[in-house]
Amino acid sequence: MRFGFTEDQQRFRADVRRTLRSAEVRAAAAEATGTDGVEPDARPLYRLLGKLGLLAVHWPVEFGGEGRPLTDAAIVAEELVRAGVPDTFHVNTIQIVGQFLLMAGSDEQKRRYLPALARGESFASVLYTEPDAGSDLAALRAVAEPDGDGYRITGTKVFSLKTRFVDLALCTARTTPGTGKYQGISLFLVDMGASGVTVSVIPGIGDEHFHRVDLDSVPVSGDDLLGPRDEGWPLLNEALAIERTGLDYHLKAEHWLEAALDALIDHTPDSPHDDRVEQIGRWYGALTADHVLVWEALTGLASGRVNQVSTAVAKYHSSELAQSIAAWAADIPSPEQRANRTRAALTLDSAYREAPGLTLSAGTSEVMLQIMAAAFDSIGQEDH
Repeated sequence: MRFGFTEDQQRFRADVRRTLRSAEVRAAAAEATGTDGVEPDARPLYRLLGKLGLLAVHWPVEFGGEGRPLTDAAIVAEELVRAGVPDTFHVNTIQIVGQFLLMAGSDEQKRRYLPALARGESFASVLYTEPDAGSDLAALRAVAEPDGDGYRITGTKVFSLKTRFVDLALCTARTTPGTGKYQGISLFLVDMGASGVTVSVIPGIGDEHFHRVDLDSVPVSGDDLLGPRDEGWPLLNEALAIERTGLDYHLKAEHWLEAALDALIDHTPDSPHDDRVEQIGRWYGALTADHVLVWEALTGLASGRVNQVSTAVAKYHSSELAQSIAAWAADIPSPEQRANRTRAALTLDSAYREAPGLTLSAGTSEVMLQIMAAAFDSIGQEDH
């Protein structure tokens, strides 16, 4: 269990923080931040971050990184969010797709894709969820049919973020239908500019838009099969565990609580807010505990341990906490702050609309509870 940072980690954090305070980064971050359902193109900001070497510090040097520990990448992720950098591109491109490529990709795939991702010249997303499948990823119906040395993928994926801006997608499809719910599934790297790919926006209330991706006999090279054919389900479970450290949800909870405090101080600076002080203290206590859970999951991954239970605990706690803070803070901005469109008011309005989705993405809270319950049940059986 980690309760503090080493001197090297503290020095590294200070260096990253100084870099992100530059006028150039701050201006680019402001341009990339969306409000009122308007989603700007954040790629120029990420190209700048790539030039500064801040996107994939833990990747090997040969693949565009600096060879630092995974925990240093988490420090960068924390400081990016605290500097006002919208995090979805980083989460999807670096923390999910890029990290999965490091874990399961061939050397050729790593050389082909990772350097451009690390430089902010290419972006990635995931195509897992399908219509009517809910959170059951094994209910997928997309099919990858053999075509010469490659495949053609046909199906529909929904609820991916930033998809109209990305170049590459990690996609699930059935390569051998009829072999069982969890069998015959494979993972592919799909060129989002390929023929047969159609991306459309799904209407929603968030500042970031969900997308529908229709795949109509999309050609995929055999070299873009990720891992062994028909053995995608175990790999997918590992990929999901990588997503479930809870770091991005924790940072949202932290950001939203700070915005709530800014709003309180701004519209009644002389009021002690006695009616809210106790709850504010409880939120900070919960955030501190959440940070420990998140870093327990992160340090496990950094040591090469993919612990499904610890990541489920971290994901569950952080997403539920973020949603609770957003709901509590929704009525804090005053009518004047809303009319003046202050930063705090806009942030909290956006948080209220985004927060419900946090307990659904990367696995619903119910799925996380099932993972925990199954683990505790197996421990109980062993004790008997």
